[in-house]
Amino acid sequence: MRNLLPLISSHPGGRSSLTCRFRCGDACFKETPNTSDNEYAGDIIARAVSRRSMMRAAAVVTVAAAAGTAALTGPNAPQAEAVALAGHGHEPPHKPAPSGARGLRFSPVAPNKNDKVTIPDGYSQNVVIRWGEPILRGAPAFNPDKQSAKAQAGQFGYNNDFLSLLPLRGERGRQVLVANHEYTDEILMFRGYDPANPTREQVEIAWAAHGLSVVVVQEEHRTGKLGPVSRHPLNRRLTATSEFRVTGPAAGSDLLRTSADRTGSRVLGTLNNCAGGTTPWGTTLHGEENFNQYFANGNTDMHKRYGIGTGATERKWERFDRRFDLAKEPNEANRFGWVVELDPYEPDSTPRKRTALGRFKHEAAQPRLTSDGRPVVYMGDDEKFDYLYKFVSSKRMKKGTSRAAREHNLTLLDEGTLYVAKLTGDSPAAEIDGTGKLPTDGEFDGSGVWIPLATGTTSHVPGMTADEVYVYTRLAGDKVGATKMDRPEDVEPSPRTGRVYVALTNNSDRGKEGKAGADEANPRNANKHGQILELAENWDDPAGDGFAWRLFLVAGDPNDPATYFSGFPKESVSPISCPDNVAFDDHGNLWISTDGNQLGSHDGLFGVATHGDRRGELKQFLTVPTGAETCGPVIQDRRVLVAVQHPGEVDGASVEKPASIWPDGPGKIVRPSVVAVWRKDGRDIGV
Repeated sequence: MRNLLPLISSHPGGRSSLTCRFRCGDACFKETPNTSDNEYAGDIIARAVSRRSMMRAAAVVTVAAAAGTAALTGPNAPQAEAVALAGHGHEPPHKPAPSGARGLRFSPVAPNKNDKVTIPDGYSQNVVIRWGEPILRGAPAFNPDKQSAKAQAGQFGYNNDFLSLLPLRGERGRQVLVANHEYTDEILMFRGYDPANPTREQVEIAWAAHGLSVVVVQEEHRTGKLGPVSRHPLNRRLTATSEFRVTGPAAGSDLLRTSADRTGSRVLGTLNNCAGGTTPWGTTLHGEENFNQYFANGNTDMHKRYGIGTGATERKWERFDRRFDLAKEPNEANRFGWVVELDPYEPDSTPRKRTALGRFKHEAAQPRLTSDGRPVVYMGDDEKFDYLYKFVSSKRMKKGTSRAAREHNLTLLDEGTLYVAKLTGDSPAAEIDGTGKLPTDGEFDGSGVWIPLATGTTSHVPGMTADEVYVYTRLAGDKVGATKMDRPEDVEPSPRTGRVYVALTNNSDRGKEGKAGADEANPRNANKHGQILELAENWDDPAGDGFAWRLFLVAGDPNDPATYFSGFPKESVSPISCPDNVAFDDHGNLWISTDGNQLGSHDGLFGVATHGDRRGELKQFLTVPTGAETCGPVIQDRRVLVAVQHPGEVDGASVEKPASIWPDGPGKIVRPSVVAVWRKDGRDIGV
């Protein structure tokens, strides 16, 4: 039996204070933006439906082909392959086999503090692309001491996060890599950086290092190694000064108009792009997350609700562009916090900010199709005590790659209904005591409803117009009594079962005086390690208004009684803390990257079985270097990609005093990079 692993940081979430400063504007140390008094799940457990009633209403999920899921339409649907999400109580007995779940048959990496990417025995890796590598024609080779904004605008951006790999027809061995660049850490980018007095050149380089990159990558014959194809016609950079279109029902709203754009339909830049999604029609989605930290001099209650401070910003951009000073441009911040849709196959196209999906700290957006072909997008608002959302399109996707089909599909996310989630537990309130102890029925579970917020130009929220719902979506969630969650980050529907998995990273304020206490979906006070919620729409209809849910995983040291791995024997799983980005492999396993590990190890990537007799079996696949966070990930049959974000971001570190020598060794500047991992024998991952 292992001892509980020691904590290595008292900082909220396990991050360094340097990361908090530059990534999220020290959100952990500021007042929680959600001060609403709407009831939370802990208040309504006493009114919860009985378990028997919930069983009748619960979703029935059919295991379907990887291409999609078949919705069940009635009680007589085939049951041999059906699994009810709620209503079975304890999991069926596990019958472990030495080989492990298919797709997870590798020797797990032990927790460690190695200043490298540590991978399982029998696997190899390479750095696919680093910050600053040239990808556009005319871009120079990277030289950190001679960097310029013009050079950076043609080079791979900083702090890669979300990754998508798309097929490239007609070019054998090549794929299209799309990456988010979430934020910049100027202390680790510039020698002698003075945070109180950044120069215009440094600010303009940072603008160019934000945004998105599109770069074609080439597979090396006979290995899994990938490398960039510089100057490919599809390669592209979008930055903080590129043009973006505003589309959907709030486009043109008075709330989005500024002195530079009196139409409310054109925006310069995209900021703090975190996770994202890949659509069935071949585009990518990118969530603008901690956009609040870039804007100075907030002066309204709505600015406060979105976490915008009243003084100067960390980066001081407001000194160099008035749009970042809300005293001069009060609506500029309203033009950020959206989901951006990019067509990576059209390098001259203008990306779109989709207002129908609402404005908040978007962590991700991964679509799923209804049985009649309408996309449904699940989304989390990455803030303590904020909400889980979904958008249901009113249009059906057209199949094929014709120009007409592509143009139609680029309108799918502009019309539909935006919803927010309200969850109810099914256990007595007295059994949810904030310690993480399982209730007597053996699971944290319950039912929920999707509350409509707006459809097109129609608001469903009393006292708010449709424009206000889309631009001030957090306030709409407050008004309708949505459930306050523990930082809902990445949200992914399983392509095999249709179940939706929500990464809830942590919430150090849960249960504090004046804050919401533990409830069945968020069962631990002072939650350091986070959990993953599993949701099934009623009758597997993603367009429906009801669902069943349960906690699939309660993270932490397996020896801690407050952890849970779907009933799988805890002595046979890896310790995990602070789940963040998630993805699926073709076997139906969920892969989890972490951010802010509180268990004495570097962050990493984990795979966990979601079905079968090994459900809950969790194994660590890799760890990242000192100070880094694991992002991405992309899981292919024979390759895993991760974005190694902010390596060396440790308190006291700088260009002159690096805390890491990754990826290029001593004497070289630390560079965020994308890494590929594959089996040495060329076979599929984990089989």
